[in-house]
Amino acid sequence: MDQGRLERVKAWQQRYVDERKYAGSSVLILQNGEESFFHVAGQRNIEAGLPFTRDTVVRIYSMTKPVTSLSIMMLLERGLFHLDAPVSDFIPEFSNMQALVQGATAIDQTEPSRAPTLHELLTHTSGLSYPFNPGVLPAAMNERALMFKPNQGNLAKMVSELAIYPLAFQPGARWEYSVSIDVLGRVVEVVSGKTLGEFFQDEIFAPLGMRETGFRVAEGTGDRFASLYTPLAGDAMALNSAKTGGDTLRLTDSYGGSPFESADMMSGGGGLVGTIDDYVKFAEMLRLRGACEDGFIISPQTADFMMRNHLPGDIASMGPQSFAEQPMEGMGFGLGGAVVLDPGRARCPGSVGDFSWGGMASTFFWVDPVLDLSVVFFTQLSPSSSYPSRAELKALVHGAVC
Repeated sequence: MDQGRLERVKAWQQRYVDERKYAGSSVLILQNGEESFFHVAGQRNIEAGLPFTRDTVVRIYSMTKPVTSLSIMMLLERGLFHLDAPVSDFIPEFSNMQALVQGATAIDQTEPSRAPTLHELLTHTSGLSYPFNPGVLPAAMNERALMFKPNQGNLAKMVSELAIYPLAFQPGARWEYSVSIDVLGRVVEVVSGKTLGEFFQDEIFAPLGMRETGFRVAEGTGDRFASLYTPLAGDAMALNSAKTGGDTLRLTDSYGGSPFESADMMSGGGGLVGTIDDYVKFAEMLRLRGACEDGFIISPQTADFMMRNHLPGDIASMGPQSFAEQPMEGMGFGLGGAVVLDPGRARCPGSVGDFSWGGMASTFFWVDPVLDLSVVFFTQLSPSSSYPSRAELKALVHGAVC
């Protein structure tokens, strides 16, 4: 990589800080397993004047999803289920499902439906949704706050309540970003006999040396836990009623009073916090097709299976009507993340086969099997759709490869 061109990344990070788009950020790039670039800019806590540092702990939100998806594949390798198994085999509350009829305007306009399969949950084609999406089901979920937030209690209980509601559409009919990975987190618990946190720690974090990642901010972290900001005047997660205006960096959560410091919900869809050096170990494991220091988390064949497209075409061809943290044209979806099918149609520099995902606080990672890159970007601004930082960073990184 051209070190002179990588200086552009530093300037880009600083510009976002100077323009009060992000309070601060960090970028870490590994090529062929060796660190090529690291830089931090700005602050992790504006109010206290604390700098963004390499050991800053952040909310990774949906970058939890690839970890949960990996857990499912680890259990699959043990012969404990197959991906076409209905979720009702593990969570009986999903038996006798209903789905909204096409064009439904009320939550009781339904028809019988089969239960989604594990594969449909993994690929966001299950018929589940998120409260911040448009539509009848999201509105009902929003009324009951079915969001799997860190302070919302027991995972099993919330999944059971979710199962009461009809699906937004028949399983397999569409792609819609959803809480399906939270449901899979509960499947991991049922099958493994461990809590999701215990499974992550024993089977993934410990083997990879991810010592500062978990569902709760570790005791003693203190002000290393970054503050969360939003440019919205209202709830940073309420995308259906987003209101702009006012301070572009309005504080919404900080250390000393954050629900992540006393979390009781193990959200496989968005509950983890951690450091950039921890997450790049996870990214590197994916780039190395499951390999870790002491062997393999999953086999190379299973890793390849995860990071290939599992949709009939790109995401756009599946009629999505939901919020998404990635482009949809030219992008397929694997198990836990998006897959570049055609960089031209995605209108973003990249290699065919790039595997990536991001989080609601604008964090992002990708692994590039062609250029042997692992890239992690950390910041703390919600929602992630506020600025085109992910596409800009990919262009900057590709512009530095020589």
